[in-house]
Amino acid sequence: MKKILIVDDALTVRLYHRQLMETLGFEVGEAENGIEALERGLSEHFDLFLVDVNMPKMDGYRLVEEMRQEPSLAATPVIMISTEESEQDREKAYLSGANFYVVKPADVSELQTYATLLAGGA
Repeated sequence: MKKILIVDDALTVRLYHRQLMETLGFEVGEAENGIEALERGLSEHFDLFLVDVNMPKMDGYRLVEEMRQEPSLAATPVIMISTEESEQDREKAYLSGANFYVVKPADVSELQTYATLLAGGA
């Protein structure tokens, strides 16, 4: 079974995204911030990360940059999900190494399609 790590400081968002991913048959893990996500990613295998941008301790951009420096995480796909809608935010996400950028509230079919595409299906 494919595993996804949902990284967001808001519990309600993590629960909502968990439900969307479990509906597709994915196993789901959660992290509240970038530091926790990096630690989990280095100790467990995940097929995809869903990453919020604005979080305490380490934001999403920094998390993805750190992941791209780690040999074991460098190729793991990332979907960044944020309330930030500007082209600058989208560009910053791609420059940090994100595969896709989705604006909150995420379109359900868009998010599920990207997850299935990047993680290779459940």
